[in-house]
Amino acid sequence: MKLDDATIEKKLLNFPDWDYYENAIHAEFEFENFKDCFSAMSRIAFECEAHNHHPDWINSYNILKITLSTHDAKGVTNKDFKLAEAIEAIVEVEE
Repeated sequence: MKLDDATIEKKLLNFPDWDYYENAIHAEFEFENFKDCFSAMSRIAFECEAHNHHPDWINSYNILKITLSTHDAKGVTNKDFKLAEAIEAIVEVEE
C-alpha cells in the first residue's frame, strides 16, 4: 500500500542518507573505489532477491545512486523502507 507524504517524511527521519522526491526515495553512496562499490552492489543484489524487490540504480566508478519505489503501488511503500534498511546495513559494513 502506497504511503502518504507525511508518513514517508516521518520514516525518513531514521534514514538520513535518503531523500524523498519524484514519488520515490533516493540515496547516493560513495565508496573508496570501484571494487568496493561493486562489492556492495553484489551484496545488495542478494538482498533484493530475498525481498523480491529491486531498485533502480546507477553506478559510476565509486558512486552508487539508488532509487526505490514500488511500481505496483505507484509510489513508496513499506517494502521500500525495508529494502533501504537492508541496503544501509550493507553500506555501513563497506565504509
